[in-house]
Amino acid sequence: MSRLNYHHLYYFWRVAKAGSLTQVAQDVHISQSALSIQIKRLEHTMGVSLFEKQGRKLILTDAGKQVLGYADDIFYKGEELESFLLKGVATERQHLSIGVQTTLSRNFIESFISPLLDDPHISFTLTTRDMDSLLQGLSNHELDLVLTNRPASQDETRWHTQLVSRQQVAIVGPKGAAIKSDFPNGYDTVRWILPGPTTEIRSAFNALCAAHEYKPNIQAEVDDMAMLRLLARDSGALAVLPPVVVKDEIAQGLLEQYQSQLPIFEHFYAITTSRKFVPQALLDLLKQPLP
Repeated sequence: MSRLNYHHLYYFWRVAKAGSLTQVAQDVHISQSALSIQIKRLEHTMGVSLFEKQGRKLILTDAGKQVLGYADDIFYKGEELESFLLKGVATERQHLSIGVQTTLSRNFIESFISPLLDDPHISFTLTTRDMDSLLQGLSNHELDLVLTNRPASQDETRWHTQLVSRQQVAIVGPKGAAIKSDFPNGYDTVRWILPGPTTEIRSAFNALCAAHEYKPNIQAEVDDMAMLRLLARDSGALAVLPPVVVKDEIAQGLLEQYQSQLPIFEHFYAITTSRKFVPQALLDLLKQPLP
């Protein structure tokens, strides 16, 4: 076999990850036909077909999937090196790029990153995205760390998921509501602001309600914790959420906890990926004791 052309292999890798010649051609600033020719040359060199067409889609062949595995190893390392050089982690000053799931509590985030604020030699960037985009950012070493309230898929061995906090969930409502009994006694006439149906908290609350044969009068369902915080403060309804989300409102006397010992928890995770060099600032952040 002729000597492998890594430039051609890189184009194949980008197309295999994106699933589109058009998008990659735009990203690498060459024509779509030129990109196609480069990949065909790689196929000729290797003596195998890497893609097959299904309608407008490019699907990896079995050989293509195997080649992609090798290309991942090669180019993930290259992107990690580029990240290493751009962020200047070899100098005294370190920079961390932290991705945050869009629905995560801002109070939790601030608490978790607080050690970074005390070190003048560390700077950081916070980026809010959905889960798929966050994991993609980890893959290409654009992000050093992802904070989320659900673990990465167990099917993907590339991710390292660490539990960094666990917050017990409470029933929170306006100050002075006439509720003095343990749930569900005395809650027959209240309105509820609840996390969305797909969240961990909501699933646990649904199970608790079913166990007590209680049907909540749901006024609103909200996935975003920042919005849930506002509605808990302003709606007059009861909310189910970790007290850390509304700690300022509780301290100001705008809200209070009516049931603080619910058998429900929200879990917070830090997700990283395998890399040759791990910034010391990131290691220190992940060594914080579990609250």
